[in-house]
Amino acid sequence: MTFSYELFVGLRYTRAKGGQGRNHFISFISLTSMIGIGLGVAALIVVLSVMNGFQEELRSRILGVASHMQITGPDNVLQDWQHVAAEVKDAPHVKAVAPYIMAQGMLSYGQAVQGAIVRGVLPEDEDKVADLGASMRAGKLSDLKSGEFGIILGVELAQSLGVFMGDKVVLLSPQGQFTPTGLVPRIKQFKVVGLFQVGMYEYDSGLALIHMDDAAKLYRMDSDVSGVRLKLDDLFLAPQVSRQITQQLSDKGNFFVTDWTEQHANFFRAVQMEKRVMFVILALIVAVAAFNIVSTLVMAVTDKRADIAILRTLGASPASIMQIFIVQGALIGVIGTFFGTIGGVLIALNIDVIVPFIEHVFGVQFLAKDVYYISELPSHLLWSDVLTITGMSFVLSLLATLYPSWRASKINPAEALRYE
Repeated sequence: MTFSYELFVGLRYTRAKGGQGRNHFISFISLTSMIGIGLGVAALIVVLSVMNGFQEELRSRILGVASHMQITGPDNVLQDWQHVAAEVKDAPHVKAVAPYIMAQGMLSYGQAVQGAIVRGVLPEDEDKVADLGASMRAGKLSDLKSGEFGIILGVELAQSLGVFMGDKVVLLSPQGQFTPTGLVPRIKQFKVVGLFQVGMYEYDSGLALIHMDDAAKLYRMDSDVSGVRLKLDDLFLAPQVSRQITQQLSDKGNFFVTDWTEQHANFFRAVQMEKRVMFVILALIVAVAAFNIVSTLVMAVTDKRADIAILRTLGASPASIMQIFIVQGALIGVIGTFFGTIGGVLIALNIDVIVPFIEHVFGVQFLAKDVYYISELPSHLLWSDVLTITGMSFVLSLLATLYPSWRASKINPAEALRYE
């Protein structure tokens, strides 16, 4: 006997024959098992793609405003920053260096008042270490000029204040000056010269950019800065480069070197952990559907006892009988996995169209931008995930066939044909 014979019989057993109600019922259970496996595989592919997209989108948006690395000094003051910048500029994997001043402030316009993080930057250097220039919705970074006291606001912050391009807002610094009447905050009027939108509510509603020279005057930093920001040629090398620069600067004073993996570690760890948990949970759906194959094959073995006995008397070996039912169960798993993979891939690749359509039809919003960091559902399909999911589904389906097939191979022909 060749395996093609077992394959032929296994394929015949998968289909119902004639008008036999029992066969139709077995085929119905087979169909539900296929559908269950397909739905589980599709759900796994879609969810993992969304988690991948969420992680990638979160990283790109954070690093569009933040930097790969930054070096600061004690009390948020870095003295002689030019020397530090020159020291690290030629370090391996460092592409660009830019100074910055970071402080808190209070913005007011009319009756509206909003707190914000104020960042003083050099426009010509800022675009080299972050992608904020690509997120400008009005104006551009170069509109920030020294001495002109221009300001660029996030769109949500501008909306909260009710300001538009060209309006003048008042910036109050909490680091005030002492007078005979007490502590008086420093106040300066700034003209709105630009608006940006990175798509993260935290930044769009709480960040304002001004020229570094204007920030130094307002916060009395003189020639000092809060720190320098670095951009690397490979963002995933940030921890390694951070350690190298820390060693390089260890004998030159007290410096704090941090990278994006430390500053935003909680976000990415949470996403990675959620991805693993969702994989386990949804894999259970595939497992339940796969082990429905057990009941299908047990019923099929019971129904085909006479056929098995006849095959045995014709010379079929127990291994051949086992192969026949393994083929029948594996075919259920393969068909379910195939259609589940096709459906999951198509949904994952078109989720940017499907989700807005569902939101429009039912009038709902899945990700409110004032609650979640990302207001759109991203998707990034990784073929490695697809291969892992399909392989897992096939293996589970194959494992589910072993016990019923083994029981079929142990049927005694004489016992099976006694009452036929």
